[in-house]
Amino acid sequence: MMIEGWTQTMPAWALLLIAAGAVALLLVMIIYLKIHALLSLVIVSLITAFAAGIPAGKVVGVLTGGFGGTLGTVALLVGLGAMLGRLVETSGGAQVLADRFVKAFGEKRAAFALGVASLLFGFPIFFDAGLVVMLPVVFAVARRLNGSLLTYGLAAAGGFSVMHVFVPPHPGPVSAATFLGANVGLVLLLGLVVALPAWYFGAYLFARYAGKKWVLPIPALLGEAGEKQLANPPRFGVVMSVLLLPLVLIFMNTGLSTLAKSEVVDKATAGQSWFQVLVALGETPVALLITVVVASVVLGLKRGLSRQDVQNQVESALGPVCSVILITGAGGMFGGVLRSSGIGDALSGSLESINMPLFLAGFVIAALLRVAQGSATVALTTTAGLIAEGVATAGYNPLQLAAMALVVAAGSVIASHVNDSGFWLVSRFFEMDVKTTLKTWTVLETLISLIGFAVAAALFGLASLM
Repeated sequence: MMIEGWTQTMPAWALLLIAAGAVALLLVMIIYLKIHALLSLVIVSLITAFAAGIPAGKVVGVLTGGFGGTLGTVALLVGLGAMLGRLVETSGGAQVLADRFVKAFGEKRAAFALGVASLLFGFPIFFDAGLVVMLPVVFAVARRLNGSLLTYGLAAAGGFSVMHVFVPPHPGPVSAATFLGANVGLVLLLGLVVALPAWYFGAYLFARYAGKKWVLPIPALLGEAGEKQLANPPRFGVVMSVLLLPLVLIFMNTGLSTLAKSEVVDKATAGQSWFQVLVALGETPVALLITVVVASVVLGLKRGLSRQDVQNQVESALGPVCSVILITGAGGMFGGVLRSSGIGDALSGSLESINMPLFLAGFVIAALLRVAQGSATVALTTTAGLIAEGVATAGYNPLQLAAMALVVAAGSVIASHVNDSGFWLVSRFFEMDVKTTLKTWTVLETLISLIGFAVAAALFGLASLM
């Protein structure tokens, strides 16, 4: 976020010290002083803005801009997703899915099954929306097997994360491909090659380890276990159809938009009303809205609930997630302050002249930008822009270009921590304290990053031999 009429004049080293001090202060306030995360994030954001020299008259605007910008993408998705999750949970649908997963894959492979399902759902659905949709199933499986939430939750969340980071049509890999001149189709194919081992070794195996080390209870976020349900739980096919509906709609949006951008569909057709309506129906908030309405009918009214009962269920879903939404927005506020103060630009400027191989420089710059200011998208796009000229003059072949895009994407996901809104989303949904989230989610994201980089770098090396 640019601040009109103001230019940062502090040296890079001072800004980086401010960023490090802000993160340290935030951790002290939350972990040791036990100040609520929302209050801590707002206070530290305010202090950081003043310390970085942002004009006093602009500070509140920067804070609310970062807060509102995050809520603009998160609040509606989380709210609608919570409504859907509540209907799936209280109808008995989540238990039906849990029983089927356990029966089909066995108790020992239930976490693997949830992760694979998340990989499939994560192809067109963004991380936050996909996680909310899968939560009731994750909670039900964990209850059914009386296991740690981390075993199942991290395997599922990791599946959505790797797809969001490495595989088009998600915005990160698409942006990297655009900046570096890579073919999006090749990025998609190689992205799957990178994403699958990154998930298996960085998320699934780590989830099994974390579940044994830290046993977390199942949150009551979407309803208590044993809550009164109708005697006729929905059939497996009905529940799966409801959960697949947003995937189909979003995939329709992705497919049509891709056809229009690649000019497979001519501009006249793409501009027609019917085409635009189909694209709009596949936008994530609209797709989730349609799914909630359908779920209200097939999981509620058609099974004997009154309209008032359905209304009460969806209403009861919103209260518990208000804390999730507000804290996630405050995390976005903190990251927004770091970006607006010029800390990210200072770091990228300091790193631009580093003399190292391009593929390694791309990873390192993206990783440091991610740690400094929190946003994976900002880290990725900034890094891609910085190295684009060098990549263009290097004469790389198409496979090398695609691998380069994935190298940068790997760096952009490393070490999710307190300045990342996604960190707070996972922390609140899993009802983990900050210490546990740092030991689990932060480590998982770092493993995904390092394994993804190793595979992408290997692909880059192989492509250079062709």
